[in-house]
Amino acid sequence: MPEDRPRNHPKPTDGPPPVRPGLTRPTGPRHPPYRGPGRAPNVVPESRWRSRCGPPVAHTADGPLWTCDACGRDWPCPALRATPTDAARRATLIPEFSRITRRAIRDLRGQPGGPDPVAIVRRFLWFLPLTDEEARAVALRLR
Repeated sequence: MPEDRPRNHPKPTDGPPPVRPGLTRPTGPRHPPYRGPGRAPNVVPESRWRSRCGPPVAHTADGPLWTCDACGRDWPCPALRATPTDAARRATLIPEFSRITRRAIRDLRGQPGGPDPVAIVRRFLWFLPLTDEEARAVALRLR
């Protein structure tokens, strides 16, 4: 019934709507994306420990020895420990270093003369004020 259809409702047609000549749709962004003040595009921050491609950046390490690639000392080395760790930074470090600590316990625990799991937890989670009992509980949890 034509009288039941609202006046502003388009009439049903067969096929796509007609294209007006001279009107084209933009295919890309109309303006470059907002990058914020002072931010350069696609720049990896220098505070990252390991780059996703290419050679390691700054003071990095990997098992089974867990020594720093840059200075050769036990990792996390004093240069890495010197970075400031406020509350927000600690919140971002905890998940990453928990995974690293789990791997380090598996790698270092079986070495002759190697540290015990409590010492490994205190070494890799240096930014948290842990007592020996808390470090032992974390080590048991991460085994």
